[in-house]
Amino acid sequence: METVSGYTPDELKEIKIRTKKMLVWVGIASIVMLFAALTSAIILRKAEGNWLEFPIPPIFYFSTAVIIISSITMIMALNAAKKDNQQGIKMWLWGTLLLGLLFSYMQYLGWGELIENGVYFAGNQSNPAGSFFYVLTGLHVLHLLGGIINLVIVIFKAQKGKYNSSEYLGIQLVGIYWHFLDILWVYLLLFLIFIH
Repeated sequence: METVSGYTPDELKEIKIRTKKMLVWVGIASIVMLFAALTSAIILRKAEGNWLEFPIPPIFYFSTAVIIISSITMIMALNAAKKDNQQGIKMWLWGTLLLGLLFSYMQYLGWGELIENGVYFAGNQSNPAGSFFYVLTGLHVLHLLGGIINLVIVIFKAQKGKYNSSEYLGIQLVGIYWHFLDILWVYLLLFLIFIH
């Protein structure tokens, strides 16, 4: 049966899914461009000299393990939805949220360690190396907080039983973004290790 627009309900649903996925990928592309520009700026600035060498606090490595595990829990949530496992959906989404919050807190602790070691974001005692470190890691956490907000919305819907084997787009979309942030963090950490 056709609708007024000339599309069947199934075709309209497919168009809606493709449109939402496209919007997520456009957002990801813009974030990639932002971080590519920043990492290029760091390479150029380091070449000018006056670049402070400092050890990266170990907590940043531990937080990497946390964000990688959070990607695994996100995959488990999607798999639970595809199997109509309502309890599993909620459990794995909550696990992902808690790990995302833990990652953010660990970044905060890492910044505290940097300050204790005399690496400042701004001021007379700051250095471009430290400032760029704060900018890269801070912007990543800011984008992660956007993911956390979306994850809370998905959890709220999951609590109402909105997701199942035929309707899991919300989990899928937040998952795409979440996995991207995971990969982005690993890239940033490797870049920061290399540049320092």
